Amino acid sequence: MSIELIDEPVGVHPQEPVISARDVRVWYGTTRGAIRAVDGVSFDLAPGETLGLVGESGCGKSTLGRGLMGLLPDGAKRDGQVLFKGRDISSMSRKAAYQMRGRELAMIFQEPMTRLNPLMRVSQHFEETIKQHAPALSRAEVRERALETLRLIGIPPTRYKSYPHEFSGGMRQRLMIALALVLRPAFVVADEPTTALDVLVEAQIVQILNDLRRNFGTSMLLITHNVGIVAEACDRMAVMYAGRIVEQGSVVDVFKNPRHPYTRALLRSTISLRTTGLNFIPGAPPDLVDPPDGCRFHPRCPDAMNVCATHNPVNIERPGGGRIECWLSGPDDQIPAGGKQPLKQEGLAVADEA
Repeated sequence: MSIELIDEPVGVHPQEPVISARDVRVWYGTTRGAIRAVDGVSFDLAPGETLGLVGESGCGKSTLGRGLMGLLPDGAKRDGQVLFKGRDISSMSRKAAYQMRGRELAMIFQEPMTRLNPLMRVSQHFEETIKQHAPALSRAEVRERALETLRLIGIPPTRYKSYPHEFSGGMRQRLMIALALVLRPAFVVADEPTTALDVLVEAQIVQILNDLRRNFGTSMLLITHNVGIVAEACDRMAVMYAGRIVEQGSVVDVFKNPRHPYTRALLRSTISLRTTGLNFIPGAPPDLVDPPDGCRFHPRCPDAMNVCATHNPVNIERPGGGRIECWLSGPDDQIPAGGKQPLKQEGLAVADEA
């Protein structure tokens, strides 16, 4: 997909956020210790706004999405505050949180064939979803709402009684989107909605997501590896590395003026028709049971300074809007003497290469 930046956002977003995440943390318990998959993430999402979340595999993107929804497995713990329209959903009871999911909060999962029941028809999937959260609706009303949603995403009513295996990969992904949006939630987490789809189907899915945002004012956290999709479908973007958001801002400004070395490296790795060689980031993301001291990116950073290896970067306002965590952006008055000297990097072993 070629990257085309749109200078103006889709709409003007009110000040009151739909979702506010404050210092959100998620740990997984293991025999080696706690894996700090998400380690102090904060952001706001306005009505009708789409925030693109990008980063390498294993950086915590999907865990953050599940943590916001309260869909973590046994053995995982969440801390911090998640506000939905001013209500703290992170402190709600399980029953209250369950009642909100579907009606107010929804998630589009990866790999629809593992999420759709192969023994249930499409109609049964919709009936089960709607009846769980809107039991007062009649069977005719359930059918009408389901067919209306399917029409919006391009699936004809004649497929309503089909089984999941009778659909192509792109059509199954449309089904997942329809099931997430049939109850008109205010906030949706879309976890890699275009994974394993060809570029034409990918473009169709992106267009559907844009249309739904315009039609229903749905706020969305779009999780993806593909920065091209972020350029096409998002208002703002957040770059995640080793459990933390290291840079966030408007899509246009981050693409034009990336401040964090990791953001620059991700954008350089984008493939387009002008690409003459493949770019990659040496090394691999750190072990989150025992992450490195200081900035977690410093062992792989070409611009690392001495301070990066010993002091955690300070989260400050980003020039051009947004936030950034990088000593290259300051604050200078908190860098110790000699801290700006280039850091002597150790050579990466072959086994450490990504």
